[in-house]
Amino acid sequence: MNCGLVNSGQAPLNDKENSYGWVDNLSRLQDGWSLPSAFYCQHSVYQADLDRIWRRGWLFATHSCELKEPGTYTVLELDTDSILITRGTDGQVRAFHNVCRHRGSLLCTERNGKAARIVCPYHQWSYDLAGRLTGCRGMPDDFDKTRFSLKPVAVREITGLIFINILEAPETFDAAHASMGPVMKPQRIERARVAFEAEYRVAANWKVVWENNRECYHCNSNHPEYIRANFDHYNSDDTTPEIRKRLVEVTQRMESKWAATGLAPTHRETGMTRFPDAARQIWYSANRTVLVDGWVSETLDGKQVAPLMGDYLDPDVGTVRVRTLPNFWMHASCDHVVTTRLLPAGPETTLIRVAWLVDERAVADVDYQLDRMLPFWKNTSEQDWEICENQQRGIRSSAYEPGPYSPAKEYNVDAFVRWYRTMLSLSPSAKQPPTPQR
Repeated sequence: MNCGLVNSGQAPLNDKENSYGWVDNLSRLQDGWSLPSAFYCQHSVYQADLDRIWRRGWLFATHSCELKEPGTYTVLELDTDSILITRGTDGQVRAFHNVCRHRGSLLCTERNGKAARIVCPYHQWSYDLAGRLTGCRGMPDDFDKTRFSLKPVAVREITGLIFINILEAPETFDAAHASMGPVMKPQRIERARVAFEAEYRVAANWKVVWENNRECYHCNSNHPEYIRANFDHYNSDDTTPEIRKRLVEVTQRMESKWAATGLAPTHRETGMTRFPDAARQIWYSANRTVLVDGWVSETLDGKQVAPLMGDYLDPDVGTVRVRTLPNFWMHASCDHVVTTRLLPAGPETTLIRVAWLVDERAVADVDYQLDRMLPFWKNTSEQDWEICENQQRGIRSSAYEPGPYSPAKEYNVDAFVRWYRTMLSLSPSAKQPPTPQR
């Protein structure tokens, strides 16, 4: 049986060989093949994923428009780590470990809320919105409150998206900001609001979900809505001269129309834009891509369904696509934005939040109707979650063995797995090197 291993003559590995099992033997994996089942099912690999990827990388947390007023907060649960993100009275967004410095109780137990100060429900120790301990009844008069501020978490904002990193000294966010910011800026997500959200508990490993996202090999037979609007489900092996002609015509029209304003397409080919880059540890990507001629929004009929967002004066701007590993992707049309956030909740469970955003001034049932806005990405997302759960069930079978990737259609899945293996090979205690700019 070919298990996707280099033919080294060694006996198959198992999860009991050492603390991380397969993880400490990454060099034995076969390039261009999917991973052995242990990487999708075993607790030791899941723990390694948490330690070496999730607790070391920049994670999308929330939209800044959800924290508009001082004291508004949201809580993000990363396995056993609970992170509190809030806006202070000075307007600054900060993040803290959601843990009281007295005896460790969770501070905020609701996912979202608003409070003038942060009060522990256990013994009522209290903190201001900057994380400073302000009240600790029962302690001596000379108790030094300055030693017991909340433990901070690094936070960065990029055009309305808030990212956190729980490393004490995380890698810089500057390269990601410089790369993604100019593409995202015209959308003005900071001037948006959430019109609708859907939460899912998907019975699949987070890598299964990402692998599904990184190819459109499955699109023609599974995503009828998506393929009507987009060109990127075509690849080098099935792009006909007629399809290429249509793509060139739409791209040239957009380039001519929008070049002066910086809105011209940055992805001009069939197939998905290439991402990620394992060699340079590139975990972020943003591009503007065209839609099929006649479509101005990712909706069932391609029509605009809400007021134009941001700086747009014309609906014909294609879509902005953003991806950041390990937990975020976004599709933004002229009139609405759809963001997807992943959080791991066990070796075979991923929590997913999909949110639809519109201009902050748009009024529901007046300026837009949800029954016209939601179906395109709600259907496509739920189709994917079903695919992922079927994939996970198959991987758990005793008959499963890794298979080879299609060079024409799964190049991004291969790139994702290479990135994953690169990140996993870093020491858990090592600081990740700065990400180079392109």
